[in-house]
Amino acid sequence: MKILALGGSGGMGRFAVETAMHFDNIERIIVADINEKSAIDFANSMNDKVSGIGLDVTNEEKLKEIMGSVDVVINTVGPFFKFGPPVLEAAIECGCHYLDINDDWEPTIEMLKYNDDASSKGVTAILGMGASPGLTNMLGAAAIRELDEVETLYTGWTMDGATPEEESSQSGINAAMIHAVQQMTGTVKIQENGKAKMVKPLKEVEIDFPGFGKFKTRVFGHPEAITFPHHFKTIKNSINLAHGSGFGTLKWIMRLVDWKIISVEKAAGIVQNLSSSIRKDLEDQGIETGLDLKNINPMEPPPIYSLAIGKKDGKQASCGTTFRASDLISMGEATGIPLACGLKLLVDGKILQKGVFAPEGAIDPNDFFNELNNISDLLDVDQENNTNDQEMINIFRSW
Repeated sequence: MKILALGGSGGMGRFAVETAMHFDNIERIIVADINEKSAIDFANSMNDKVSGIGLDVTNEEKLKEIMGSVDVVINTVGPFFKFGPPVLEAAIECGCHYLDINDDWEPTIEMLKYNDDASSKGVTAILGMGASPGLTNMLGAAAIRELDEVETLYTGWTMDGATPEEESSQSGINAAMIHAVQQMTGTVKIQENGKAKMVKPLKEVEIDFPGFGKFKTRVFGHPEAITFPHHFKTIKNSINLAHGSGFGTLKWIMRLVDWKIISVEKAAGIVQNLSSSIRKDLEDQGIETGLDLKNINPMEPPPIYSLAIGKKDGKQASCGTTFRASDLISMGEATGIPLACGLKLLVDGKILQKGVFAPEGAIDPNDFFNELNNISDLLDVDQENNTNDQEMINIFRSW
């Protein structure tokens, strides 16, 4: 199959391309970026399947022309509230399957409405196939399978280590940082008591996680809160959560945005500079930065997790799942490699549903984690100790 990687030389997309170029069922990958030189230079550093071109995704005519020559589009161009819906619409019109790392809940709602159009065209579109959303959705799907009934679903992750990649085609303020500020200001959508509800982000929430006990975390605006109730109708409560060591400072920065003292872009620049400064200080001290997904401390919230609450054998029960890898991994790896994994499942014919879905709506979590295990050398996972999908995740049961 032929793949178009929009933003494929960016901080997230490059990890998806580096992984996908090794897949047997992929014959060609076109890396497209508004920065033509970056796209070509990056492509030239890959294997001979990969080529690079310059492309502005707002040029609809050119975008559709290139889509007409490929089978699948992977989209890592942010911010998704701006670029998600029009790129998906173009892909459906051109009959291309589609995957992205969309982590904005607002365009997710809009993009799910393209389901009937995609289905009628025989197109499969997966939204939010990164870390959060992405890994969190697959962890949630795995936790749901452990229970007979599910009423509440939490997804969560740490913001510690969530710094922009140093290698990227982007210049100026990072799109991920703009996104983060938007999801920590204003109001965000969650599911509460069976209804959608707008709430203030960063509100403190306490959850009781099997094997960890109770810990406090905060509301963060991500698509999981709306996609799980969309795909699993019994879920009455669904919230995405985030935790980290810098929320005291972040809360004050976000208040300045809410009070219209500083702009979203200004706040994103401050957060980006703080993140980069913290990372440099740690690296100067010889401390690695990134997400530590193996060395889980039961006294602290897991780095990335899902928690399903409901019933098992007629009794109240809960199941928590966490993802583990053998070392610290960057935000780009944690986002780009799951995207490549979703692509692999699609091109290998393991995702058969047509329409628009979040990952939990179309992907078998066992297939997903088994595929991650198959490419575990790229994740630095100890292959001797990880021989099946169950060993890619930790499962904590209340029973």
